[in-house]
Order: sequence, then structure tokens, then C-alpha cells
Amino acid sequence: MFRRLTHAVLRVPVVLVTSCGLVLSAGGSAGVGAVPEAVGYRADGGPAPDDPVDRRIRTVMAEMSLAQKVGQMFVLQVNGDTATTTNPTDVAANQALYGSDVRNGAELLAKFHPGGIIYFTNTNNLNNPQQVALLSNGLQRAASADHGVPLQISTDQEGGVVTRIPPPSAISPGNMAIGATFDRDVSFSTAAVTGRQLRAMGINMDHAPVVDVNTNPRNTADGTRAFSDRTETVSAFGAAAVLGYQGSGVAATAKHFPGLGDAEANPDTGIAVVDATREEMLRTHIPPFRAAIAAGVKSIMPTAVIVPALDPSLTPAILSRPIVTGLLRDTLHYDGVVVTDALRADALAAIPQEEVILGAIRAGNDELLLPTDPPAAIATVLDAVRTGAVSRHRIDQSVYRILRMKAELGLFDDPFTTSEAVDSTVGTPAAQQVMADAARRSITLLRNQAGVLPLPANSGRHVLVTGWGVNAVPSLANQLSSKGLVATPMWTGSPDQQTIRQVVAAAGASDVVVVLTNNAWGDVNQQNLVTALLATNTPVVTVSVGGPYDIAYFPAAPTYVAAYGYRDVSLVALADVLVGAEPVGRLPVTVRTPDDTRVLYPYGSGIGYQRSTPGGSAADRGR
Repeated sequence: MFRRLTHAVLRVPVVLVTSCGLVLSAGGSAGVGAVPEAVGYRADGGPAPDDPVDRRIRTVMAEMSLAQKVGQMFVLQVNGDTATTTNPTDVAANQALYGSDVRNGAELLAKFHPGGIIYFTNTNNLNNPQQVALLSNGLQRAASADHGVPLQISTDQEGGVVTRIPPPSAISPGNMAIGATFDRDVSFSTAAVTGRQLRAMGINMDHAPVVDVNTNPRNTADGTRAFSDRTETVSAFGAAAVLGYQGSGVAATAKHFPGLGDAEANPDTGIAVVDATREEMLRTHIPPFRAAIAAGVKSIMPTAVIVPALDPSLTPAILSRPIVTGLLRDTLHYDGVVVTDALRADALAAIPQEEVILGAIRAGNDELLLPTDPPAAIATVLDAVRTGAVSRHRIDQSVYRILRMKAELGLFDDPFTTSEAVDSTVGTPAAQQVMADAARRSITLLRNQAGVLPLPANSGRHVLVTGWGVNAVPSLANQLSSKGLVATPMWTGSPDQQTIRQVVAAAGASDVVVVLTNNAWGDVNQQNLVTALLATNTPVVTVSVGGPYDIAYFPAAPTYVAAYGYRDVSLVALADVLVGAEPVGRLPVTVRTPDDTRVLYPYGSGIGYQRSTPGGSAADRGR
């Protein structure tokens, strides 16, 4: 039996959206709970001397060793589905990363005292909700036995393309789908459901929401992870998501500072550069972070993007003192926890790890996420403090912020969850309905020139479902079959010419073809497939299950739907629309021609079966 979870009562600030889209707050935790530099850990004021949270944090810190304090600054992964796993594969993976004496999470905490653990599917952490809760409780017990400081347990549950917790949990359709609803209440409600489920499983931080403004359609890092390409929309929807997560007892993380939306490469896999001017950064990409701060966001994540206008030295933002301390701390006055993006990212691979670790601390980060060699990274910080290269005061600044956040989340009172909390919260019909409604309101019809849609349900018509998505293609086919159509799946991925010929032949034996694309703007093979299908005599419905920008590459496609996602929650909603449910989503981005010379579909575009012109007006965009 799990221990009872005491849900901390969080003060949720009132959020107002001004006419320019920035979010202002009447309260919140950002900038609260610190102390003057002379007697504490920051320079611009703080709580009264008798503040109970402050006293509690100071008491805990006074009893911590230097190794324990340094450990608090690291967020690490651990392999295993329990805190004391003996699974040979997981044990071997832990030993390879941390040394022969670290077989599992409990031993990791005892040896290195990390302040945070991040869960992944590929580390065998996330098999089912009850298992996740048992793992979380086991890790919290190990942390309590080590030094009494509760553990920050995090994951990346953005929804849509970045979804770590699998079904039966209720899964959000993702940010761009939510943006397509044009209702920021949907951003709040989906984040609240996600947050409640995470906390029920013992996860107390979500590395979400993404508040990047997706101004570059060829962005491989964001795309559908972004709410919109408009600053005011991202600001409003991002702030609403922060309130949703944190009202559920889970710390939100606004990312990727100072804004990754204008980049093309992903820092995880390459060098990402944003060439925007400083004025453009401050006008377009920084306001969503201001909005998140005003909403009381407890954590902000810088990434390894290079922004020459903000740091002419070309230092990646994650290691840049002008960006992290100068802009985020001093200009935006953010005093919450700053957690780095993964320090093992390819964008940092050419920099020696010692320079990465110390550079991240000197830049102003509090938590160091996923260094390449964790034992060496921890040793680097300990040696730097002992030699005076990094002051103890600097370490105390970060540890104070981290412990303050843990206290605000109620973790010092009770970091545990219960089996009952899992059963009553995770994947409930009410939670599933919130996500289904969000997905249903996102599906956007952009073209229906031939009147092919809606397909008649229960007609027995033969539908070939093909294109991108090894899971999405058969899943959509199953959904259509359940509605009285005869749907045949034929997955192609990025097809060669032989595969295209096979699909074209199958199309000839079908009444209609539904072809899925995902970022076909960067994949000529997907483009060739759609072009070949359009040349047949069979009606073709083209559906983008990634960003909606693919439509610019299919000018001859008479029927086009934007679904913004390929998770089941989006595919169910898509199937409903294909057979007659009214499409009500609208484009949260602008789609331009491939050469960027003119607008094809403006922000807010979308037609329905009952309307033939884009819905909504400028006044209600981003509402």
C-alpha cells in the first residue's frame, strides 16, 4: 500500500491578457521567497526573517554536506522499473553510467545525492501508472534515507509528439493542436489533467510547456510542439498551461529559453542558430517567457541555441551568462529554478564536459540536466568549489532555489503517492474526455474543393489509408473501419518508387484514398507519393499529421485536413471529422508558399462542412 499523498495547496495567480497578448499576474511564486545578499542567496530582497519556509530551507541546508548540496544541482536518469531493481539489463546500464557500485536508483541516490531524477521510456521507468507510482515512492524513500531532502521527479509530458507516459493515461493532442482550438481554456484544462495524472504517479515536475514561437516553418525542433507562430497566442496559451500544471501540484517548465522557434536545427542533434536581431528576439520570442514568469512558473529551461544578437561570443544560450543571468535573471527578474536542457546534446559535443558543467553554473543555471558523464561532472563541481573556482555561495544560491521549489510543491510534507490516487486519477473517463474534446476541436479542414468529405459512415466504401506513420496508418484504418467503412492500411513511411507504384495500384481498387504526411516539406519521397496518388482517378484526402505547412507543397490537392498529431487521441478525432463531424479547428500559424513570397493560408484559416470561409475574426484569435 502506498503512503497517502497530501496535495499541496498552490496559490494560483489571476492572469490577465492585455491587448498586446502579454500576461500579467496578480500573484505567483516567481521572485518570491529569497533573502538579501548580505544574509542569504540573492540580491534584491526576500521574505521576512521569520518566514517559515525560509527558516525550514535554511535549517535543511545547514545540515547538508557540500556533496549533498552539489548533488541537488544534478538531474539524472536511472534505469529500472523499481528503485531497487535487480533486472540484469537495467543493472548493467546503471553500472556503465555510474560505476560498478551503482546497480539501481537507491544506490545512485546514496552515492551521488542527485536532487532530481528524470523518467524516460527507454530507461524502463514508464511501463504503467501503478509501476511508475511504485518507482516514485521507492526513490523518495531512498532520498529520505540518504539526507532527508525530497526528490524532484520529472519527465517530458508535453503531449502530442513528445509523450513519455503512455496509455492508459489520458494524453494531450499537443500544443499546436491546442492552439488550433483558439481557446486558451483548453490549454489550461489539458495541462491540469496532465498535471493531476503526473502527481498521482509521484512525478512532481513536467518539462512543459514549450513556449517557443514557431516563426520558422522548417523548424525541426518545435513544429507542432509550439502553440503558434504568433507571440500573443503563445504567451496566452503558455501562461494558461503553466497555471494548469501548477494548480495540479506539478512544477511547470517554460522552454526553450531564449526561444527556439526561429531555428532550423534541433540542438539535440546539431548546431542550432537563431539569426534574429536583439529587437526581434525581445519583441517576438521573449514575451512568452515574460508571460510564464508572470503566471508564476517555477522553472525555465535554457537550451543550446546560439543567438549572436544576444551573445556575440556565439556561446550557446545554455552556457551564456549574458543570456541566463543578464537577460533571464537581471532583465526579466526571474528568481525561480533554471534547469538546463540536456547537457549531453549534440550541440555541446565539441565542448569539453568540464567547460560545459562549469559554464552552465557560471551562466546562472541551478539544475544541470543529463551530463554526458555524471560522476565526472559531479566531481568537476566539487573540485571547483574546493579550489575556489566556484564559490560555496554560488552553490547555495541554486540549492536554496531548488529547495524552495520543493517546499512550495509540498514535497517536504509528503512526497509520496498512493495506489488509490493512481486509480482515481490516471486515465479516468473524465480525463480522457478532456483530451478527446481538445483533439476534436483542433481538426482543421483547409480544402474540400471536390466535395469528397465527409465520407458516408456505414456505407461500406473501400478506403485505402496510406502514407507516413507505421502506427498512425493502421490506427486510422481501424477507426474508419469501426465507422462502417472498409479501410485497408498500407504504410509507406518515406517511400521509394517501387512502394509508390504498389500504393498507386492499390488506390485503383479503392473508392477513396486517405494519405498521411508528416513534415513532407522536407521529404521529397512523401511529396512524390502524394503527387502520384493525385494523378490517379481515385479521390484523395491529404492529411498532415505533423505541421500544417505540407499543404504548400501540394497545390493540386483538392482535399486537405490538418490534424497536428499522430497519437490516437488525434486520430480518433480525425476519423470523426472524416465521416461527418463538423471540423471547427483553425490554423494557429500562417502557411506561406515554399519560396516564402506570399501567404497561402493566413492565421485563423479553416472551413467546415457548413461553412466555406475561414472562421473567426482577428478580435477572437488567441482567446
